Amino acid sequence: MSKYALTVTCQSQRGIVAAIANYLADNNCDITDSAQFDDKETGKFFMRVSFDTHDSTDLAAMTDGFSTAAKDFGMTYAFHDEATKMKVVIMVSRFGHCLNDLLYRWRIGALPIDIVAVISNHMDYQKVVVNNDIPFHCIKVTKENKPNAEAKIMSVVEDSGAELIVLARYMQILSDQMCKKMSGKIINIHHSFLPSFKGANPYKQAFQRGVKLIGATSHYVTADLDEGPIIEQDIVRVTHAQSPEDYVSLGRDVESQALSRAIHAHIHRRVFLNGNKTVVFPASPGSFASERMG
Repeated sequence: MSKYALTVTCQSQRGIVAAIANYLADNNCDITDSAQFDDKETGKFFMRVSFDTHDSTDLAAMTDGFSTAAKDFGMTYAFHDEATKMKVVIMVSRFGHCLNDLLYRWRIGALPIDIVAVISNHMDYQKVVVNNDIPFHCIKVTKENKPNAEAKIMSVVEDSGAELIVLARYMQILSDQMCKKMSGKIINIHHSFLPSFKGANPYKQAFQRGVKLIGATSHYVTADLDEGPIIEQDIVRVTHAQSPEDYVSLGRDVESQALSRAIHAHIHRRVFLNGNKTVVFPASPGSFASERMG
């Protein structure tokens, strides 16, 4: 039995759900999970449907066959084979906690992705990456060579066929051109509960303000620094007695978890862009299960 997902976005109107359900039923598909959202402010409709088929399924044929119903409702849609792992490039600088967490989740199958490369502007994590049989690329970035460095980065992305870039504490600002070219395909982890404390040293900013909660935000990258649509957030409690260094240490776990959950949502096609916000549907049953324990 094969598992697939259908994602749909269109203007809200009567009959969308019925059209989708009828098409899947007519093609011998069993719906196993479904989520939908009707945004009253924008008038947009979002839906994700998981389904099984007992017959061999040609996704191209399914896509073509659905075009008539999609045209009637003005749908933007896609069919996805859930057995196909998304190709991902991870970028990191000198903080390795998110990278190591992602490598562990990837290794045990808790994060079903295909890591096709790791790019860094430092050599710190070359050994751990190569030991996992993943290509490692050290691409130094300076003010003078930034256009050339980004061209090399994009060459790695394109040559590897990557569909997603993950900034796992990559401490370089991407150019407007790269952000626009990869719009909706770059996920960042920011060590702050956005929109508060943007930019550099957010933990220091939080300490100076005497906050009682610190957090992390995973969001899509846009040309506006730390302003991209938010996918996932989490927090941890702090007290007046803790130092900025304590904040950094406490924040590591929160950053790692928020980033992995954002990636999980993206690769399972649960995230829909909705202007400067996102619609994030709950995970389907069984999608967090690991292939092995360690």
